[in-house]
Amino acid sequence: MNRYTAPLVLGLTGIAILLWLGTWQIQRLAWKQDILSEIETTIADAPQPLPRLIDPDAQRYQPVELTGEMGGDALAVLVSVKHRGAGWRFISAFQTDDGRRILLDRGYVPVDQKDLPLYAGPATIRGNLHWTDDRNSSTPANDPAKNIWYARDIGPMAEALDTEPLLVIVRDMSPADPGVTPLPVDTDGIPNDHLQYAITWFSLAAVWLIMTGVWMRRLKTGKES
Repeated sequence: MNRYTAPLVLGLTGIAILLWLGTWQIQRLAWKQDILSEIETTIADAPQPLPRLIDPDAQRYQPVELTGEMGGDALAVLVSVKHRGAGWRFISAFQTDDGRRILLDRGYVPVDQKDLPLYAGPATIRGNLHWTDDRNSSTPANDPAKNIWYARDIGPMAEALDTEPLLVIVRDMSPADPGVTPLPVDTDGIPNDHLQYAITWFSLAAVWLIMTGVWMRRLKTGKES
C-alpha cells in the first residue's frame, strides 16, 4: 500500500456517501412534491356533505359546504400570520341545518381587534375539514378563562363550545364576515426542505473532492521534495 491509498480511499468514500445522501434527498423531494400535489387536488375538489363517520386520515382537507346558523361567540387563538403579524383566529360554533353542531375556524383579525363584534345568523360556508397540529412541546397552556388559546385544540374547544370535535376551516362565507379574513387551508405550512438538503449534501461532496485533491497534491509535493 503506497502513501496515496489511504487518503484516496477516504476521499472517494466520503464523496460517495455525500453524493448518496444528496441523491436520496432528491428522491424525497419528488415524493414530497407528489404528496403536496395530492393535497392541493383534495383541497380544490368539489365540496362534499359533512361526513357522519369521521376518519381524520382519509378526510383531512376534505372540502365541504354547509348551511346553517353561525354563533356570535368565538374562542380566540393567538397566531402570527405571514405579512400580517400577530392576531387572533376566531373559532365559533356552527349549527348545521340538519342539526349538527361543529367548530368553525372563521379566520384572522389583527391583535388589537379581539373584541370585534362578530356576525351571528344564517350562513353558507365553503371550507375544508382539518385536524390541526398547532401544539408542540413549547406551546403554552391555554387560558380559557381569559379566552386566550395558543393552539386549536379541537377536543377542549369542542367541550368549551358544546360541539362535535370536528373543525371546518372557512374558505368562503356568505354573507361575508365583516373584519375577519379567512385563512383557508393550503400547503404553504407543510415543510418541504429536501431541495435545500440536497444542495447542502452535493456542496459538501464538492468541498470533500477539493479537499481530497489538495491532500493528494500535498502528498505528491512532499514526495517530490
